[in-house]
Amino acid sequence: MQTTPNESGRAASLFPFPDGWYFVVCRKTIEKGKLLRKTWLGEPLVVWCNDDGEVCVAKAVCPHLGSDLGPEVGGRVRNGRLVCPFHGFEYDITGQCIATPHAPAPRSARLAVFEIREILGLIFAWWSEVGRPPQWELPAPHTETGWSDMEFWSVRFKGHPQETSENSVDLGHLRYLHGYDNVSAVGPVTVEGAWLKSCFDFKRTQTVAGIKCFKYDVSAVTHVYGLGYSLVEVRERSIDMETRLWVFATPIDGEVVDLTLVSQLRWLTRPRRPIVGLRFLPPRLRTRVMGKIIMAAQKRDVLQDVVLWSRKSYLPQPRLCRSDGPIGKFRRYCEQFYPDGQVVGRNEAARLPVRTSR
Repeated sequence: MQTTPNESGRAASLFPFPDGWYFVVCRKTIEKGKLLRKTWLGEPLVVWCNDDGEVCVAKAVCPHLGSDLGPEVGGRVRNGRLVCPFHGFEYDITGQCIATPHAPAPRSARLAVFEIREILGLIFAWWSEVGRPPQWELPAPHTETGWSDMEFWSVRFKGHPQETSENSVDLGHLRYLHGYDNVSAVGPVTVEGAWLKSCFDFKRTQTVAGIKCFKYDVSAVTHVYGLGYSLVEVRERSIDMETRLWVFATPIDGEVVDLTLVSQLRWLTRPRRPIVGLRFLPPRLRTRVMGKIIMAAQKRDVLQDVVLWSRKSYLPQPRLCRSDGPIGKFRRYCEQFYPDGQVVGRNEAARLPVRTSR
């Protein structure tokens, strides 16, 4: 992320790894790949599950002699245990070494394991730069029937999760950048601890292959839980169509962010008005096609944002105007997720508290 000079003349930037719950991987990916290795908030991770389906997210460093534990160097899962490729030490999902090939397992040999939560087959892990335990819980999953399968899409770019989450209150960019009509806030933005809620209405014309198909009349409610997890509940009034959009912003290495969109659509069994090109399809097929149309529109919006996110500078004291709404309130909300205030200079970052083991 680009930086800008602060009052002392040093470059100001957002601290790269705010505390919070961040998306790691889908359960289906773990079950398919057996052992996954990835970089997540600057840490090398391994992820696997045991024979009972219990998931472990741990730092990919063997505490014996420091070997990488990923499959690229020979790490593997055997009988639900992670096996180090260097000396064959075996670890269970709690991170404890429970066997070695030639001697009793040392009780002090234990992986650095991250606390996790699973929502609808999506795995999240808790991160705290200073070793704080989880400070809030993610919302309980929706379990009712009548919804489509999840649609997934992700993009990687240079950015920061605070900048992406700020979209939840930045109604001005919806009008100017994305071309939404009649955008208006519905009530004030509310904050309760780590939960921020923003409600707004808008209208939008949907085009397919350059042809204007129909006009949406939309009510949206955005729930933000920290800077890595957002849920947008959307209702289209004229069709009586409901969608859910999860947005997960996960820092990779302090510069790059993975942004993952997950979308669901309630089955369109009896829409209030005909949908061009879809009216004669059976409900589930109609829902599937409509879901892909909606995801395509969401991707188009995000890619427009990415062009700006990846090139913008962070301004600690932006020159806001009256129409900018609650951006200041959002930034005050964000301060709770940083170890030593909202913004640090690059020279000051080295003086932040050292990470503690998890």
